[in-house]
Parts: sequence; C-alpha cells; structure tokens
Amino acid sequence: MRFDLTDLRLFLHVVEAGSLTAGAQRSHMTLASASQRVRGMEDALGSPLLTRHAQGVRPTEAGRTLLHHARVVLQQMERMRGELGEYGQGLKGHVRFMCGTSALNEHLPEVLSRFLAQHPRISVDLEERPSPDSVEALRAGLCDIGIVSDAVGTEGLECHPFRRDDLVLVMPRGHALAGRRRVHLAEVADSEFVGLTEDSALQRLVTQHARALGKQLAYRVRVRNFEAVCGMVEHGIGVGIVPQTAAVRCARSMKIARAGLSDAWAERTLMACVRSSEDLPLNARRMLEHLLAPPDKAAAKPA
Repeated sequence: MRFDLTDLRLFLHVVEAGSLTAGAQRSHMTLASASQRVRGMEDALGSPLLTRHAQGVRPTEAGRTLLHHARVVLQQMERMRGELGEYGQGLKGHVRFMCGTSALNEHLPEVLSRFLAQHPRISVDLEERPSPDSVEALRAGLCDIGIVSDAVGTEGLECHPFRRDDLVLVMPRGHALAGRRRVHLAEVADSEFVGLTEDSALQRLVTQHARALGKQLAYRVRVRNFEAVCGMVEHGIGVGIVPQTAAVRCARSMKIARAGLSDAWAERTLMACVRSSEDLPLNARRMLEHLLAPPDKAAAKPA
C-alpha cells in the first residue's frame, strides 16, 4: 500500500472533524476528491477505515491504527521542516529532549548551559513530560534523548545513569516530624500540602502514589518551582515533596527541615535514555556524551 502525505493529512482532518465534508474543507479539497482518496486508501488496505453514520464518520480499528501513524508521520515532517529551516538562520543542529520536573529544574540547567556555550550553533527543544510519556516518545521517534526515572519500564531503549534524584519531605522546623530521618508518605497523607501545579510531571507522580494509598492530598497552595514550595513550607502553610538537591539548597537560607521518604518510588536514579546511541544524529550524540561526562570533564571540555 502507498499512502502519501496528502492522504494522511486528509484522513487526520476527517477523523478530527468527524465528517468527510468538514475534513475535505480543512484539506482544501472538494468532497468528491476527498471521497475518492479515502476510497483509494481503503482499497489499497483491503479494509474499511471509516464507518458512516447519521452524524458523520468514525474510524474503524484499522482507521485508529492509521490515525496513530498519520499523526506520528506528520509530526515528524513538521519537525523536519522546522529543523531544516533553522539551517538558513545559521544553526547547524537541533536536539529534541524530554525530561521530568526534577531534571528540568535541578540537574539540566547547568549541564545544558555548558553544552550550549560549547556548541553555539546547536539549539535544544526541551519539553517537560512524565517519565512514561518520555519513554513512549523515544520509542515512537518523537525525541532524541529522554531523562526518565529508573522506576519506569525502558525495554528496548539504551539507558545510562545520569543523576541520583531521591525525593524528600520538607516541613517547617517546628513540625512534629522534624526530627525524623525518614517517613512514609502514608504518615503525612492527611496533612496539608504545598505542591507544584497539576501539569508538573513530579506532581503527577506524587498524586499517583497517594491515590494508591487511597488518599487524595489536600493542597493549600500550588506554585511553579521547588524554591516556592520550600518558601511556603517555611512559613507553615503545609509540607511538601521536592528533590533532595532542592531541599538541601533551600535549607541553607530557609528555616525548613527535611526527611527522606521511605517509599520505594521516592528513591530514584534518573536515566539518560535513547533508542540507540549509534543511530543518534551527530549533535544528539554529542549531547548524550556531554550528559554522561563527569561534571569536571564536561566543564573543561573545549568548544
């Protein structure tokens, strides 16, 4: 079977609109031309892609499979156009990167600043995603490198330890648990919390494990970064969960205490993952090497 990009874009528009007529309009085609293309795709496949009903059309099982691949192919084409267009602006390379909240805020800024200083004509597309989403994006070829927790399945990917990233509970110094070295989430699940915004990958992780305990955490305040969480905690608004690196840094200037979380999911190593380092584009391979280099060597590497 041979589907071209026009076929794929048309099919995507038809399914999204729920109507062959509206899909044809979005694709700037006549209804007759769009119908002929859809029939041609179905004939080539030997199976119907759409079921017709009074309100419009719905994809069949085969149609849903085609829809998934159409989205991937069209996204890849858009990325290709964008990246090739950047060459005319003086850029020589582009790296697609996904990571979680902790890596984005705690571990990557300094590493990326050194890499970009050494490679001034390379750009980075950095997107915050939960670890399972990053893994799926890597498998689908939608990003070059992902920083993910070692708690998620990474079968079929090449993974390297990047940073230790344990999560800890932060609380005001006068809190009843302030003298404890370690606590379980269950012990504080009924407390008032300060958290990150709901779209934060780390916040989704904490919410998921609270629900596994049959609990819904009560958030008094939601903020955008770990420093703000610790600042609210210092003033007694609630307790919070942040990476140990953030807690140690904030404790130097804030009156907060911290205790390690004993839950297995909170004891994490972040992994730098790719589909295959041998198949990476040159600039993505350079970035992977930079991520895995000891900090002193990465800092000393010449541009």
